[in-house]
Amino acid sequence: MSDILAENLSGKSVMGTDGTELGLLYNITMDLKSGKLNDLVIEPDEEISRRAVDFDLDDAGHFLVPVNRVQAVKDYIVVQR
Repeated sequence: MSDILAENLSGKSVMGTDGTELGLLYNITMDLKSGKLNDLVIEPDEEISRRAVDFDLDDAGHFLVPVNRVQAVKDYIVVQR
């Protein structure tokens, strides 16, 4: 995957490999000591049921998608479901 600036990802739509629109990228978490990216924090789409998604939720109800599940970054960020 080519390098992409994080500022270009903010607000980008996130879609599952099954075609489900999950929501918009809200933030990305990382380990400050190692610099390793941990999770994509996704603001859920209003129409998606949080129970239908197998990702963890943070206290604000955002989906936490492990970075290793990112399949592609183009018009959408595509994550493995």
